[in-house]
Parts: sequence; structure tokens; C-alpha cells
Amino acid sequence: MPIELPEKRYYSIGEIAQAFGVNTSLIRFWEKEFDILKPKKNAKGNRMFTPEDLKNLKLIYHLVKEKGYTLEGAKDYLRNSKKPPLDTLAIIEKLKLIKQQLTNIKNEI
Repeated sequence: MPIELPEKRYYSIGEIAQAFGVNTSLIRFWEKEFDILKPKKNAKGNRMFTPEDLKNLKLIYHLVKEKGYTLEGAKDYLRNSKKPPLDTLAIIEKLKLIKQQLTNIKNEI
């Protein structure tokens, strides 16, 4: 699932939730469940997610929503993964993009 967000230093929880197509409550829940998510909070207490947090959220979303892992299974995967999980996710995203491009070329023929 390609996430369309402009490049910024910080993203609000609303922007993140809208990009993933989920509720903000799910993002807050994942923040409590997964240690790799540590958004900064501003003076008002609003969560501000960095691009690194966004990468981690993409990985969690991929594991839980796309691959069907349970929360415990996703946590175990993140703890016991021999490959850096973000590299794996980047490869999957590139392959999906290539597949989309090939499908477009096929349809034009």
C-alpha cells in the first residue's frame, strides 16, 4: 500500500491515520503496543510522528493488516527478525511498484 504524504519533518496523528485509512485510535493503540513507535509530543500533548516513525508504522501495518499477523506475532517478528525489517518492506514496496508498472504496460499493448 503506497502511502502518499508530503516530505515533512513531523506528521500529525490525523495525517498518519488518513494516509493509512485507519482511525487515530488504532495508531495510538499501536504506539502503546509496539516499542519501536516513539512519537514526540508538542507542548499541547499532540503526537508528532517523524519519517522514521512513519517507516515503522508502514512495517506494522504491513505485518498486521496485509500479512495477517496477530499483534503478538508482529512483535515476535520484529524482535526475532534476522534481516532488518525496514529493508524487507522497502523491497516489497519496490516490487509492488514494478508490478503496477508492468501491468500498465501490458494494458497499453
